[in-house]
Amino acid sequence: MSPDEAAVVFGDLAAPWWVAGGWAIDLLVGRQTRVHDDLDILILRRDQDQVRQQLEGWDVWAADPPGTLRPWPTGEILPGHVHDVWCRRHPDAPWTVQLMIDDTDGDDWRYRRDPTIRRPIRSLAGRASTPGRPVLAPDVQLLAKSKAARPKDEADFDAVRALLSPEERSWLRASLEHTAADHPWIPQL
Repeated sequence: MSPDEAAVVFGDLAAPWWVAGGWAIDLLVGRQTRVHDDLDILILRRDQDQVRQQLEGWDVWAADPPGTLRPWPTGEILPGHVHDVWCRRHPDAPWTVQLMIDDTDGDDWRYRRDPTIRRPIRSLAGRASTPGRPVLAPDVQLLAKSKAARPKDEADFDAVRALLSPEERSWLRASLEHTAADHPWIPQL
């Protein structure tokens, strides 16, 4: 699924959502920098029921840690330890969307690996957002990619690093210094 196709699927959703993952980076860069196996969409835990209803008729599976997939029926509220949901249009189709579920505290988004890192939900939309196609801010996306940076995460960092605003660089650097003081991206920010 492409980000434009996601805008059709999620476009009339009353809850906030953002194109995330490698596509969020590519949308800021302005071109596709690598192959994407699926499309990541960030949603807020508080809105999961609305999102699940939006995907009525889809084949939707929750990833119960440590890696067990199970059906996610409409009406079920997922427990706090479930952060990933895999979606496809029907059981014979390939997985096309991964929902990433993040937590909030009032009007603040909380980083799931360290809830002391937070920021206003309204600040999650990045500069690559267009009407009907919100895109996750690159500094937030890179923080998520920083934990155990895979080659594709390193490539995403390299692709977007020069495009980060001073504020985005500062926030990401401070967040990394707080969570992983020896992270190799810190000197590059």
